[in-house]
Amino acid sequence: MIVDLSLLVPATRQQVWAVLTDFDHMASFISNLKESKVISTSADTLKVFQRGSAQYGPISFPFESTREMRLDPFDSIRSRMISGNIRKMEGTTRLVEEVAQTRITYHTDSIPGVWIPPIVGKVFIEHEIREQFWEIRNEIIKRKQESGQLPQIASEEINAASLINWNYSKYKLRDNFCVINKRVGGMGLITGRKSS
Repeated sequence: MIVDLSLLVPATRQQVWAVLTDFDHMASFISNLKESKVISTSADTLKVFQRGSAQYGPISFPFESTREMRLDPFDSIRSRMISGNIRKMEGTTRLVEEVAQTRITYHTDSIPGVWIPPIVGKVFIEHEIREQFWEIRNEIIKRKQESGQLPQIASEEINAASLINWNYSKYKLRDNFCVINKRVGGMGLITGRKSS
């Protein structure tokens, strides 16, 4: 399954990078992680072990992985599965500076280690990716506020800073989180949460 995501955050690339690469503390701000730690480092490459449980409604999927992370500071993170209960997971996260904000783009190609019904799988993966990136975004904003670089403002004002306009065929939505483009078996799908 291929997933592409785009998210705008009111922070610098350095502030976003600090959270995206804080692997040793990631379990404290991503709710589906029970353990996350760097197990080895070599130049620009890290090996990261993570363990947790993804859940959506009655569906629960425990996961465990060791991934190789190649870091190009403030620009990109390339990850590759080394071992775990997911058959394949390769991904690239990129940071692009925009006016007073940073756009995070994420591309991943994965194959689950267990069979998941296609319709259930699409909903499940969409939910997990949304949750993870929403929690990462919240941690970036929290740290920026704690450093005094961002005033304590209402959540709806923060949301307004990350609105994304997107178009797909005849649909026009204003999405207050991110765009996920999932291609499954050659089929293109775009989903988004409508702002109220």
